[in-house]
Amino acid sequence: MTPFHSYIAVEGLIGAGKTTLARRLAERWNGRLVLEEFEDNPFLPRFYEDPERYGFSVELSFLAQRYHQLKRVTEQDLFRTCTVADYSIGKSVVFANVTLQADEYALFRDLYQIMYADLPRPELIVYLHLDMIRVKDRIRSRGRSYEQSIPIEYLAKLQERYLDHLQKLPDDRVLVVDLQGHDLLNDAPVYEKLVEALSVEVPKGCRVITL
Repeated sequence: MTPFHSYIAVEGLIGAGKTTLARRLAERWNGRLVLEEFEDNPFLPRFYEDPERYGFSVELSFLAQRYHQLKRVTEQDLFRTCTVADYSIGKSVVFANVTLQADEYALFRDLYQIMYADLPRPELIVYLHLDMIRVKDRIRSRGRSYEQSIPIEYLAKLQERYLDHLQKLPDDRVLVVDLQGHDLLNDAPVYEKLVEALSVEVPKGCRVITL
């Protein structure tokens, strides 16, 4: 079973399992894997300690990193059936919308639109949806010290803005996957059900499926 769409971006909150899913899909389909290089952002730990002070710096740094990385996606690999990324190009504007003050966000959005105007857009965006309790549990189990103090209110607002952003992409194909607490890594039947859903053409607009 091969993917219908040649460029798939997996999205979700911290701990939703997007990187794990992207790895498995790329391996299964002999696809090119694109992983976000978030650990290279020097402002991230400081942002979690003082969001107001480092918000613009962290978002601008991520914007530049994502731009340079996604620019390389345009280079075709004839031996790969598809590209699978663990983030979409809209991630920057979603996070900036939550993190920045109104004037900072206006400037950031202008830069975002300029930089991403010529980048390839994913043919399918897959958003892994988890409730806040499970998101916090997964953050705790990951054990990254700088993530442990992230307020639940911040995560809830992020999820709200994510869903609002995805619903406003009428010309894109978006699949919101309600995981219902399932672990895609260890629940083989649920994982196969998701792979089946990603192996057929997804119509334009935002659809929700429950596993």
